This record gives sequence, structure tokens and C-alpha cells, in this order.
Amino acid sequence: MSVPMPYLPDTALPGLAVIGGGPAGLMAAQVARSLGVQVDVFEAKGSVGRKFLIAGKGGLNLTHGEPRPAFDRRFGARSDAVGQWLDRFDADALREWARGFGVDTYIGSSGRVFPMDRKAAPLLRGWVRRLREDGVRFHVQHRCLGWSEDGALRFETPHGETRIRARASVLALGGGSWPELGSDGAWTDWLGERGIDIAPLQPSNCGFDIGWSAHFVARHAGAPLKAVIAHWRDERGQAQALQGECVVSADGIEGSLIYALSATLREAIATLGHADLQLDLAPGRELDRLQRDFAQPRRGRSVGEHLRRQTGLDAVKTALVFEVLGKDGLNDPAVVARTIKRLPLRLLRARPIAEAISSAGGVRLEAMTADLELRSSPRGVFCAGEMLDWEAPTGGYLLTACFASGLIAGQAAARHLLGGSGG
Repeated sequence: MSVPMPYLPDTALPGLAVIGGGPAGLMAAQVARSLGVQVDVFEAKGSVGRKFLIAGKGGLNLTHGEPRPAFDRRFGARSDAVGQWLDRFDADALREWARGFGVDTYIGSSGRVFPMDRKAAPLLRGWVRRLREDGVRFHVQHRCLGWSEDGALRFETPHGETRIRARASVLALGGGSWPELGSDGAWTDWLGERGIDIAPLQPSNCGFDIGWSAHFVARHAGAPLKAVIAHWRDERGQAQALQGECVVSADGIEGSLIYALSATLREAIATLGHADLQLDLAPGRELDRLQRDFAQPRRGRSVGEHLRRQTGLDAVKTALVFEVLGKDGLNDPAVVARTIKRLPLRLLRARPIAEAISSAGGVRLEAMTADLELRSSPRGVFCAGEMLDWEAPTGGYLLTACFASGLIAGQAAARHLLGGSGG
């Protein structure tokens, strides 16, 4: 994106240092610059917005069309706090912001909001170009190492370590997922050393291990499970259900339906050592009908062929029934029907955080002011984005909250520099 500037040790910046070039950091830079503050953005990788680009590889899901307050509830235990961010920059504001770069959006059949061309690159290019034109300075290949003993920001660069003194800074360093794109969670060490209260980073929007048989994995790993209904019990023991799609993986199960439940499943595993989930493999068929249909004579067909023909299950769903019941378990039509309607799955553990779409945990909101300034650090240090302790399902909710938190932190940092209150 640019050649790193050769700073001398203890170079002082006149304005704001934004550390992290993802959506939260770039939004902080944009709003601070619009208020007249000089902004320098420091990015560990060779260009900004890499995770944003990867997220848009299959079609940039910018936000979601779900109305508030239902939108806010997607943030679970942090819905009240994130709701306050959204009061200042919500999904409609994000769509209007994109329109300012010539990017119109539409709401898809699932409620997700996409650019008309579904691409992330044009929006990111236009955004970075506008920031440059407005005077924001970019310094790539600057990996933040924390603070020196005398309070200077330390950066590892291709030319060696450099130290920068900033009057205010916004940390937008991402969570712990996608480490190859820069979000490796290394900041937890140096922030923790300063006494900042940090919730441990955990995988979110992730898959889970089940422990399939080798035979099942060899034949069906990667196969989609379409039109299924997940049944589970929440933390209060209340029965819940959600329809969607997921994917059989070599290790267990993943996909959008599972991601939507990942926080609940992860907490159940932490409490009980496992999470129990049931899948309705045939939402369009009643239990009694399935039992009657499967009880019909096989007429020389194999058990598997009979199961497929009489129940309408595809190959992977049929194999799941075999995986759970075994061949001998297919002799009782009542048992088979109940299994199809409530296929029991025991989830053993979440997949590693490096494989997750996003992460939970991070700087606890209780350690910050309402304007996202750290309470126990020298004045003028703000945080934004996924490094904060909140999580949300995929579907545009994550990006929206990242943008909103970046706006709040950037505005507050600018006020701090201009002599007002940061929060």
C-alpha cells in the first residue's frame, strides 16, 4: 500500500495513531480526520483491509436488513452495549456510508445486505483512496509490539524497531482468528502486562469436533446438509430450534447454522464437557409418515437404498442415520423415524481459534468508558473492533459493530486531541 516511513527513535506524531487497518481502524481514521485531526494508520501487513477482502471473497456481506431491536439482540450478553454503538451508526448508516463511495447495496433473500456487485475490493479501494486524499498517512509493515517503559509505541518494521510517540491512539488490532491476515491476538500479552482486563480469546462462528468414523469421513467430508432444523436447549434449559444449512467436515460439523449457535455450544462444552445438538433431517415430513414409509416392504432393495427412497433423504443424510444407528439399528422403523427427526450429535470441542471466522473475548467493556477509552491506561488510548469483548453471528452483524465501534473511538480520540472530553 505504501513504503514504510523511516522514523527516528521517539518520533512524535502531531495527532492520532490508529493501529490496525481493518474496518474499525479505517473508520476511526476517517471520522477523526473529518474532525480536523492528523491521522497516521499503522498496519502490520503489507496492505490494509486484508480480512475485509477475504470476507468478501464469496460476496461481501456488509450488514443485515433485520430491524432493530432484533438486530441488537444478535449480540447476546453485549446487546445493550453494542446497541448504544448502533444508536450512532447502524445498518442503515452503513449502507448510506457505502453509497458515498458509489457502492449501492441490496437486501438478499436471507436478509443479508450486499453491494450490488457483491465485491469488497472496489469499496476498499475507494475508501483508502479517499482517506489518502483527505491526508491520512499509511504505514504498512509496522507490527505493534506495545509500549516502551517511557510510554512510546513500539513497532517492528523491515528496517528494525521504531518508536512513535502519539498524543492519542486507537487500537484496532482484531481478535484471534485468521492470524495469517494479522489478527493473531498477540496484543493480549502486552495489554495484559499493563493491567488491562482482558477476557480470554475463544473461537466464535466456528465448527465443532464430533469424531466421525473414518468410513463416514472418507465418503462425506465436505458434503452440505441443506434444509435441516437444529434443536438444542439454551442456558436456562429452554428448548430452542433454528432452521438453516451446515456442512459435514472431516472433524465434525460447521457452516452458517452451526456458527449461529457457536456461543451457546461453546459455553455448554465449557460447563458440561460436551454440547448436545439434534438435527431434524426431514423438516417437511411428519414422524408418523416417516415411520409408515420406512416400514413398507424393501422389495429386494438394500437398507440404504430403501431408506433413501422411502424417506427422501439424500446420500449424506442417509449416511448420518447409518453413522448414528449402525446397520443393526435400522431394523426398527420407529427408531429410524425418531432418529431422522432428532438426529443426536454430541459436540466435543470447538475447532481451534485460528480456523474460526471470528473470536469472542478481548478487552472487557467494563475496562473502558462509553467512548471506548481505556480506564487504567494513560489518557488517550482507545480500542475498537473485534479486539473488544463481544461477539455476533455471521450475516453482517460483525462488520456493522466493527464499523460502529471504530466511529465511536475515532470521534472520542479526536475530541481528546482537540481539548474536549474523551468519555
